[in-house]
Amino acid sequence: MRYFETRKARIEIIPMIDIMLFLLVFFAMLTLRMIPSSGQLSKLPTSSTTSTLPAPKLLIEIQANGQLMAEGSSRTLDEIRALIQRQDASKLAVTIAGGEDTSMQRVMDVIDVVKTSGVTQVGLAARHPTR
Repeated sequence: MRYFETRKARIEIIPMIDIMLFLLVFFAMLTLRMIPSSGQLSKLPTSSTTSTLPAPKLLIEIQANGQLMAEGSSRTLDEIRALIQRQDASKLAVTIAGGEDTSMQRVMDVIDVVKTSGVTQVGLAARHPTR
């Protein structure tokens, strides 16, 4: 009469470990995707009138040598113009980030390209002096 004996219930933890590992990888990838910049700029200029902006839909980084970075790759001004024109410029928020030693003329060139492409929401990245 072995068939009628009750067995003690066991909790299998291996499928639970698989699910937890999948969730860990999923949230790690999601978190990395939410970071808008490539993290190459670490010396933003300071301003006492900084305010927090929502995450930009397009971040343009100006390197110390004048090179432009957008969406993780090096771009020219014409490529940035084409990149903006592929999207709805009226709803696009662009943030321009440059280091302390970035040329002001290069910043103005980028702003001109962004504004002539039809973007109305343009922000400049800066950090507060106390942070």
